[in-house]
Amino acid sequence: MFLKLYSKLISDFHKFTLLFLSIIILISFYFSKNFNLDASSDALLLEGDKDLKYLREINNRYGSKDFLFLTYSPVTNFTDEDTIINIQLLKSKIEKLSWVDSVISIIDVPLLKSSDETLMERLKNYKTLSYPNLDKIRGFQEILNSPIYRDYVISKDGKTSGIVIYLKKDERLNEYIQLKEKYFFDKKEKKQNDLEKKKYKEFLNEYENYKNLYNKRNHQNISEIREIINRYGENAKIYLGGIPMIADDMMSYIKSDILVFGIGVFIFIIFTLWFIFRNIKWVMMPLLGCATSVIIMIGLLGLVGWKVTVISSNFIALMLILNMAMNIHVTVRFLQLKKEFPDLTKRDAVLEASSKMMLPILYTVLTTVCAFLSLIFSGIKPIIDFGWMMTLGLIVSLLVTFLLLPCLLNIFSSDDEISVQDTEKSFITKTLGSIAKQNNSLIFGTTLIIIFVSIFGISKLEVENSFINYFNKDTEIYKGMKKIDEDLGGTTPLNIILKFPAKQIKEKNDDEFSEWDEDVENKEDKSKYWFTRDKMDKILKVHDYLDSLPEIGKVLSFGSILRVAEDLNKKELQSLEIAVLYSKIPEEIKEEIISPYISVEDDEARISVRIRDSLENLRRNDLINKINGELNTKLGLKKEEYKLAGVLILFNNLLQSLFKSQILTLGIVMLGIFAMFLILFRNTTLSLIGVVPNFIAAFFILGIIGLMEIPLDMMTITIAAITIGIAVDNSIHYIYRFKEEFKKIKNYKNTLDRCHSTVGIAILNTSITIVFGFSILVLSNFIPTIYFGVFTGIAMLFAMISVLTLLPKLLLIYKPFGNESENFKL
Repeated sequence: MFLKLYSKLISDFHKFTLLFLSIIILISFYFSKNFNLDASSDALLLEGDKDLKYLREINNRYGSKDFLFLTYSPVTNFTDEDTIINIQLLKSKIEKLSWVDSVISIIDVPLLKSSDETLMERLKNYKTLSYPNLDKIRGFQEILNSPIYRDYVISKDGKTSGIVIYLKKDERLNEYIQLKEKYFFDKKEKKQNDLEKKKYKEFLNEYENYKNLYNKRNHQNISEIREIINRYGENAKIYLGGIPMIADDMMSYIKSDILVFGIGVFIFIIFTLWFIFRNIKWVMMPLLGCATSVIIMIGLLGLVGWKVTVISSNFIALMLILNMAMNIHVTVRFLQLKKEFPDLTKRDAVLEASSKMMLPILYTVLTTVCAFLSLIFSGIKPIIDFGWMMTLGLIVSLLVTFLLLPCLLNIFSSDDEISVQDTEKSFITKTLGSIAKQNNSLIFGTTLIIIFVSIFGISKLEVENSFINYFNKDTEIYKGMKKIDEDLGGTTPLNIILKFPAKQIKEKNDDEFSEWDEDVENKEDKSKYWFTRDKMDKILKVHDYLDSLPEIGKVLSFGSILRVAEDLNKKELQSLEIAVLYSKIPEEIKEEIISPYISVEDDEARISVRIRDSLENLRRNDLINKINGELNTKLGLKKEEYKLAGVLILFNNLLQSLFKSQILTLGIVMLGIFAMFLILFRNTTLSLIGVVPNFIAAFFILGIIGLMEIPLDMMTITIAAITIGIAVDNSIHYIYRFKEEFKKIKNYKNTLDRCHSTVGIAILNTSITIVFGFSILVLSNFIPTIYFGVFTGIAMLFAMISVLTLLPKLLLIYKPFGNESENFKL
């Protein structure tokens, strides 16, 4: 019944089918306007990460703002009047931008040692480096030696300064993020009813629409700041950094990758088809199928609102590659049938080729879908979306291949003109076939070596990775982050939150500053008795411990300010003096250097550190565990007295989750594909023979990654599962054809020769197409994407060789279709 209906669709009513597909294409073009990209930081975080929730609470408590960061390296030096004027002009231009809240530079740093006034006078009437008639050298030396500003606004060598550009807070976006988080945890804790689900869906659409608007504004903002940098970059080397800039550049990379990958693979496929068929007709038909699949998929993504991230930016290239493999198999089978049976009519040849290839291609799609669906267990939204995206893309490709291509074959091919190269001759497949028949020791010896190498390499795999090294060295992201990391105290932030008991006994002190005693006593607030020496010593002890760790760059805390005050006062300050100092510091200085590190209301202190992300021997998970452990064992703090938070924690959670999900993903893929082989072939031995070469290929590529000491990341973590899913397609095609030919030939070696000269050539052609198709990904600016392309390509090449050597060798040894004198029954 199904074949009868299908036959009518692709032959009797093929024009109607083409009209239907044309309408679908037009609808897809309409919805493609909603096709969007996403490079926001929350796209690279674990969904519902409790550490993310806590970090947002901390950021709200301590007034954290989004910011951009400029590294400024002048031609002269910072005491030069022209340099100061240039920084003033640059700062003035940036401050005039409507989206900028404030700008902090080296010329805004309060100088407290530049005069001989009393401490209180210095605090009230502080000067900066831009102050007229100031001793610039003395002021600059104070900044250079300041425990607060060294490695923050000035590098140790005094040649590079940091300019921090704080952005105006987008309150609406912040509300959306908080609501999204609330919805997520509510959904997790209790089952939603239909009304709540509807509201959540409406909210998500509203949130995504606003985020699109935010991204457009952010792009305009980054363009504006870059115009200013270009204008003032003549007398200094300036690099731009910061999360908003990285997000915008990542968006540009995604757009570029989609365009470059799509065009690159498309051009390569044209050359491949020409090499295989040497006829423009046989080049154009598969290309139309590929283009149709991609257009429909883009329209579907626009319709359902799925956004493409840096992880899924290669989906068009993957769709083209996998779709082309399907098209080549159907086309080659059609041409082989016409050659083998010249009297077969065009209509019958199309139907025969389509019906014979439908089941193996369906199973190859299902096994590949199994691989991509396994990604949904990663817990990482962009990887999950990538899995669903490719699943939908493969289904679209399957439907288009068996609807559009047969219709095109019925229209453009002819009964008496079949232009195809001699498919019976291929030196490569013939050589591999000879190896499979004759070289037992070579095949099994090589396989054993590969297995041992794979096990050893896999044992060396790790997920430690540097965010800086995700980008090419000639990109602005890399240059800016590298400069900040090496000269301005590191890039990846980490917070250590110290918690103090809510009630503290007031200390009595007979200290200096006695003239301030009355003022302090009259202040009926918590701060007058909160600043005890015990608390300060604890902050300083943790501060110094963190500062001693080689992986940590800049450490900032209330202890930094305290040390400056004690240096000026020439003695250790006691509780009352600290409280008075806190109350007397001008509000603008307090907002900048104290409020971000002390929360009197919450009985907390925050110590902010930055990790040097580019250190080769950096092990984030080990560092986090070390800090967590030694704060307790070395410094004597109770576990409930401190907590770690920050981007370092979130990034580490992501990496550790990747490693755990890789084991789960591979297990699911292997079980799923083995189950499909059992359903397809109904033979345990044959199923094992089919999957073993591909599993070995996947593990081998993981072993190579481990031996080369390349850390697993969001892209390379998916290679093994995807390799198995795609590479196993070759096994299905080969075994399916072997079974079909064995029924007629009834001799294993002769059947092997026949398969290597028919389906073997199709496997060779599709594998080469896939390998070189993946090689297009080396044009990306995102290093993980490059690794993904290179290693998946190598894995596919190795899998192809295994399928044409190890697989037939196992078939010859185990004879799963029965003895040569017997007929095999399906």
